[in-house]
Amino acid sequence: MKQNNMLAMILAGGRGSRLHDLTNKVAKPAVSYGGKYKIIDFPLSNCANSGIDVVGVLTQYESVLLNSYVAGGSRWGLDARDSGVFVLPPREKADANLDVYRGTADAISQNIDFVDNYDPEYVLILSGDHIYKMNYAKMLQSHKENEADATIAVIEVPMKEASRFGIMNTEPETGRIVEFEEKPAEPKSNLASMGIYIFNWKLLRKMLVADMKNEESNHDFGKDIIPALLNDDKRLFAYKFKGYWKDVGTIDSLWEANMDLLDKKNGLDLDDHTWKIYTEDVLVLPQYVSSEASIKRAYITQGCIIEGEVRDSVLFTGAKVGVGAKVIDSVLMPGAVVEEGAVVQRALVADGVKISSNVTVGSADSEHIELVAKNVKG
Repeated sequence: MKQNNMLAMILAGGRGSRLHDLTNKVAKPAVSYGGKYKIIDFPLSNCANSGIDVVGVLTQYESVLLNSYVAGGSRWGLDARDSGVFVLPPREKADANLDVYRGTADAISQNIDFVDNYDPEYVLILSGDHIYKMNYAKMLQSHKENEADATIAVIEVPMKEASRFGIMNTEPETGRIVEFEEKPAEPKSNLASMGIYIFNWKLLRKMLVADMKNEESNHDFGKDIIPALLNDDKRLFAYKFKGYWKDVGTIDSLWEANMDLLDKKNGLDLDDHTWKIYTEDVLVLPQYVSSEASIKRAYITQGCIIEGEVRDSVLFTGAKVGVGAKVIDSVLMPGAVVEEGAVVQRALVADGVKISSNVTVGSADSEHIELVAKNVKG
């Protein structure tokens, strides 16, 4: 069912600095994940599967590859008449040198004319850097039933981790939000904001216009818009999401999200044809596994060549493991090469990186995952 009265805006302009060298030249939403996907595939596929046919992707840092990847929308079936994926870079000069979005709310403010062009009743605002599957049509249905001014998707996190998130305190019986706390030292609830919002457009537009004129504002949804709505006693409701969700903001969390795929009960189920995650169709040969290879509990994508040992690992398109090489508890991103006799353990090897013969990277005892972003020579 088409959601013609709701337009989606994906915030895909974050710097992704905690991913270090992976995002030096590539925007975080364009980082590879799960063998053959990019992170941006998930919110875009969710939009397509939810019947949303107009999506704005707001880009900023190192966005050339991301812009070309999402332009048009054909990969997600969003290229028919009166539909599409539209790349929306910053247009205002926030200082003398750089066009930027100054905050999440400012990103929408700079594109009010784009939204107005479609005259939607509702606007869905998404983060472009999370791994999950969600039916936004069901969230919109809940928004309507509650006669809400805004609905915020939340997920229950362990109480000991709640201080890392924006936390929604709600009325237990109704789910109406009574308080929002940004990373509270002593959280009252474990309902963490997922960065997924549905707003009534006319009200949000009014709030954004006022926010643009406020010189003391951070121009941010969490810090400014949502607190202002609560102060005005607007009807804000939490929409509880139950399912797999991962914020892949660090090397460790990106590694963990990939390793989750080794568990058949991970909750993401990339083989589910009823909620398909669409991506670029790369023409490569099937994977090749030699008679000398040893594979135990691995997620292996097309185009891989395996002649050594692979254990508890995820190999992306075109990865290669040479004779006598060992890849253990690791992620090899597209085109990564582990040459003969090399050992890779508890590591994430970036796109196209080559690890030379008989070299060892990573350690079974390391607390954090080692990022290998440059060629390693013996």
